[in-house]
Formats: sequence, C-alpha cells, structure tokens
Amino acid sequence: MLDGTPWSSCPRVFARSAVEAFTAETGLEVAASFEHEFMLDDLPTSAPFSWQRFRDAEPFGSELVELLQLNGFGPETWLPEYGEDQFEITIEPTTAVLAADRAVLLKELVRDLARRHGHRATFAPLLDPDGSGNGVHIHLSLRDATTGEPVLHDPSQPSGLSELGRKFAAGVLTHARAISALTAPSASSFLRLLPHRWSTGGIFLAERNREALLRICPTAPDGDTAARQYNLEFRAGDATANPWLAIGALIRAGLHGITEDYPAPTIWPEDASEEDLEGVEPLPRDLPEALEALEKDDVVTRWLDRDMLATFLAIKRAELDQTRDLDLAALCRRIADVH
Repeated sequence: MLDGTPWSSCPRVFARSAVEAFTAETGLEVAASFEHEFMLDDLPTSAPFSWQRFRDAEPFGSELVELLQLNGFGPETWLPEYGEDQFEITIEPTTAVLAADRAVLLKELVRDLARRHGHRATFAPLLDPDGSGNGVHIHLSLRDATTGEPVLHDPSQPSGLSELGRKFAAGVLTHARAISALTAPSASSFLRLLPHRWSTGGIFLAERNREALLRICPTAPDGDTAARQYNLEFRAGDATANPWLAIGALIRAGLHGITEDYPAPTIWPEDASEEDLEGVEPLPRDLPEALEALEKDDVVTRWLDRDMLATFLAIKRAELDQTRDLDLAALCRRIADVH
C-alpha cells in the first residue's frame, strides 16, 4: 500500500507471508529454484539434447547465460531439451521469495534477448496439443534458519527423505488438486499434465520418476554434499502461473502437512509400473475442474485473501469464456501468443 503496509491481495505478500509463517512455526527456511523450459522459433531442425541445437541457438545461448550472470541469477545449466526448438535454463537455489522474483524476471530477460536476435521465445504449456510442452519445475529444500544446515535429507530413512520431509510432501500431495489451479492455471495447462507427456502422470511421491507430482531428485555421488543437493521437485507447474502464488501455496501446504502431522506418503520407486500406480489419484482433467477443487478445499482457500481468491477465480473463468469455442490447436496458439 502507499503507506507501506502490506496489501493482502498482493501475490508477493502472499509468498512472503507463507515464508514467515513457515519459519515461525518450524524454525526452518525454504530454499527454492524454478526450472524453466521454453521454445525458440526460427531455428534449423536438430535432434533433442544435441550439440547441434546448442550451436544453432548461438549466440543467443551464450549471451543468455552471460546476461543471467551479470544480473546475479547464478545460472547453473543451459541445454537443449526433448521438444522441437525447446531449451531449458536453470538457476541456483536461493530463498523462496527471491527465487520467485527471479522466475518473473527471467522470462522477461529471455523474451527481450530473443527479440534482439530476431527470435520469438514462448514459455506456453503447449504450442501444439500433440507436441511437447513446457513446464516450470519448482525445486524445494529445507534448512535450519539459524545454521543453514539442510534438514530434508536423512540417510537412515526410506529414499533418504527425512520424517519432516515426508510430512511436508504429504501436505503438498493432500492439497495438490486445489494447488494445481494456482500452478497450472491456463486453459491449455492440463492438456500437458497427462501420463506419457514428460510431465505429471498422477499425485504421488517417487524417487527420480518423472511422472510423479513430487520427485526426489538424484544427487551426484558425493557423500559430503548429498544433503545439500537433496531436494523435492514439484512438476505440475508451468509459466502461466504467478510464481509468488505457486511458491506460497506449496510452502503453506508443506507447513500444513508438518503441523497437522499428516500420514507419511508412499515413496514409489523410479521404475514403478503403470499397474503399480493404477490407484494413484489423478490431477484435475482441466482448469474448470481444478478451479472447482480449489474452491472446495477449505484449507487452501483459508490461506488466500478473500478478494485475491475471488479475483483469481473471476479472471480464470473469464479466460475460459474467451477460449471456450476454440479447438485444441487454436487454444494452444492463443495461450502461446500471451506467454
């Protein structure tokens, strides 16, 4: 507000309040990083993950890494991805609100640099309903707010996930259907969140399994740093989400899992089969179902300011009305024009 007081309908205030509540209740802080995928147009056809695609994107790629370094983002990886013309950029983890700040700025830096090179960059969930999509994977770890020591990893526990980490994960899993309305909030988002789409195939926690809603990420074989590398990856997000709403909701859900002592979830192995996962709860089929799940979840709606929630729902339903008569291909193009 103009007098310096926080505005309750501000998404960044929502994220900051979630962080403050988490630390006050647990004595811990959340470290986070947003992993972005995007498409860059007008490139020659090249193989996924190939050195040739690296070369085809020059000098854009080298300049992007340098730009992020100069702005203090700490870029960690820049690589060609699986989809056609698709790339991924990751930046170093930091405090949760700063990670969300960087997620907002990174998209603008990428788009601006692409324009200066005669390209168009899009972070849209899908450009083609039958094609590969772009996600935003949110990596989360927990550490002692005083000492900075990591607390998510415990080698004596199943899959190395500490008891507190399992409770945090349980909160996210329990409220995932409602949270998905905030993390994947476009009319095309849920076309991507399906099995066999290199995205989220169901609401479950697993080791390294890329179709898990929450994935325990692999660590490099270094016992001295394993605890600091160890993190959970939330995979049901995309760049149509507001990063502050997304990170705030995940932190609130994790805190609720801890304070309410939710039962520990099953940790599925990486090679769990479709038959093994047959009873796993699915994500909503589409945005209307996700919005309904959000409205019905009394826990999640209590976290959100009443006016902010009402505004969010009204905007999303207006977007659905604007795209209701489009076929899937036209729908994906319309969303891509914005993102």
